[in-house]
Amino acid sequence: MTSLKSTPRIALIYGGKSAERDVSIAGARQVKRALLSLGYEVFEYDPLTDLKKIVEDADRLDGAFLVLHGAFGEDGRMQGFLDMLGIPYQGAGVLGSALSMDKHLSKTIYVANDIPTPQWSLIGKDFNKEGLNDLLGGLRLPLMVKPRKQGSSVGMGIANDIEGLKTIIDEAFKWDDWVILEEFIEGRELSVGVLEGYSPPVLPPVEIIPGEGYEFFDYEAKYTPGATKEVCPAPVPEEVAARAQDLALKAHRALCLKDYSRTDMILSETGELFVIETNTIPGMTETSLFPQEAKAVGLEFEALIAHLVERMLQ
Repeated sequence: MTSLKSTPRIALIYGGKSAERDVSIAGARQVKRALLSLGYEVFEYDPLTDLKKIVEDADRLDGAFLVLHGAFGEDGRMQGFLDMLGIPYQGAGVLGSALSMDKHLSKTIYVANDIPTPQWSLIGKDFNKEGLNDLLGGLRLPLMVKPRKQGSSVGMGIANDIEGLKTIIDEAFKWDDWVILEEFIEGRELSVGVLEGYSPPVLPPVEIIPGEGYEFFDYEAKYTPGATKEVCPAPVPEEVAARAQDLALKAHRALCLKDYSRTDMILSETGELFVIETNTIPGMTETSLFPQEAKAVGLEFEALIAHLVERMLQ
């Protein structure tokens, strides 16, 4: 990689071939505007078609800003590709990305670090549907059903009975060879961002309130403007907010993350917090949570992008 020029050359990498391609493209539009406004030279690449071009251009790129979500973007594979080319990028490296993308492994790490998370079971495609009751063990309905390695709630659903559970499992297996069956926690949905290099490094919690017709914060609720109400800072007691921030920071560190992350959790009806998952490349669309949290502490979108690029180029 070349030494830095007076105008750093930034590769904006977005799109890809995951189920979250459209979300990635939408977020990249906003990031591109911010990068250009900040004076960076921007080169755009879509891994679906441009991997060879990234290799060819590697020596003239000073860094890469990733706006990729899901498989082949947020799971460590793109990070390893850039590592081999010597191109720095924002966010988690190979290990942290892979661990966070894998819901089974990340939950195992949560438990090992005293981070409360709903109980779960992992099943493969060879499981016996007729013996599903035995397979559940101590888990009781309703259950959240999730593909093991997908983001943005792709392939997820809530099962309230055994027949519904079988149907939702079939849908989840369209997205992954392994599926998580997770205890459903009734409560309020919170999300907390971590931003290294900023003081304090943990952002205020945001509460997510899906609109009528949405059982949970699913793909449509996430990305349809107006479908979900988001309140930041979340209207929760100070001790709850502090606990949520502590858990987000613990998750960030336990998963070996870098620069930034966003951890989703449930505040149960009994006042307990349960960590659901941690995102290593938080969304950057007009409805995304991380930019809202940053704005709540006075960090506008352009300043947030500048902060991440500056850390990348250090």
